[in-house]
Amino acid sequence: MKLLIQIGQLLLSLSLLIILHELGHFVFARLFRARVEKFYLFFNPWFSLFKIKKGETEYGIGWLPLGGYVKISGMIDESMDKEQLNQPPQPYEFRSKPAWQRLLIMLGGVTVNLILGFLIYTFILFVWGERYLPNASLKDGVWVQDSILYRAGLRTGDKIISVNGNIPVNFRDAVEELFYVGGGKVVVNRDDRDTTLQWPTNFVGQLADYNIHHKGDFISPRIPFIISRIPDTSLNANSGLKVKDKVIGVDGHPIKYLDEFSSMADTLKGKNVSLTVEREKQKHNIMTHISGAGLLEVGYDPLSYEELGKLGYYK
Repeated sequence: MKLLIQIGQLLLSLSLLIILHELGHFVFARLFRARVEKFYLFFNPWFSLFKIKKGETEYGIGWLPLGGYVKISGMIDESMDKEQLNQPPQPYEFRSKPAWQRLLIMLGGVTVNLILGFLIYTFILFVWGERYLPNASLKDGVWVQDSILYRAGLRTGDKIISVNGNIPVNFRDAVEELFYVGGGKVVVNRDDRDTTLQWPTNFVGQLADYNIHHKGDFISPRIPFIISRIPDTSLNANSGLKVKDKVIGVDGHPIKYLDEFSSMADTLKGKNVSLTVEREKQKHNIMTHISGAGLLEVGYDPLSYEELGKLGYYK
């Protein structure tokens, strides 16, 4: 049933696009008083599923869903009807019209497609708007995940103020500008003070070499530590931790982001620690163990901007 609905939706959307495209040819033809003999949705070799004649035009639906057509007098089209061309041109025929009118009739379908594209995207923006993460929304700065940015001078918690004098509005724009600002100046707010970083002149070259051996994000918004999976082989499989627990404290020290936990775990390798987690709006203290590699041995999945917004981290 679901497949039939999807097929129906596909045919309906294609039908709408075809009708609007052919309507572009039809409108210009009628505007310049060229006779339109047929207006068809889908092709109709041998027979039609439906047809009706109004005035000089036959309107119909064919059985072969590979497009549609408008048959204009005096014009060779999909029907390849050449008999009419053996007669002297008539005032109502396409071939008797000035060149500029013939051009507009032929471009009518493409013109409608272009206008339709603008209308679709206009209504999408009108209804849903343009969604992005404002750079100013990162009140606690960024998460620097790779050493290439660390070597350039950027630190986790830095708030990007400007890149070569440009103040980025969109976080994604800020990241892109960092990648192509070679030799410029980057101003960040660190520990409530503005700091100017002299960006490496060969940063793009370093980035290209680095990216050959590394994958993943270089920089991202800071995210909370929400447990998404606990493998059976984990040191903490039976600790009492549960999927969807949000870690908000380590040995009594409050934390807000995953990077804070990672920094603290590096200093607690091989030790037992008390984690404070938030579960269904309640706090629980759970005794866990940090592995020798500084890991809790649980998984986390990065959240989308929308999910982070719902949790109140970003707007």
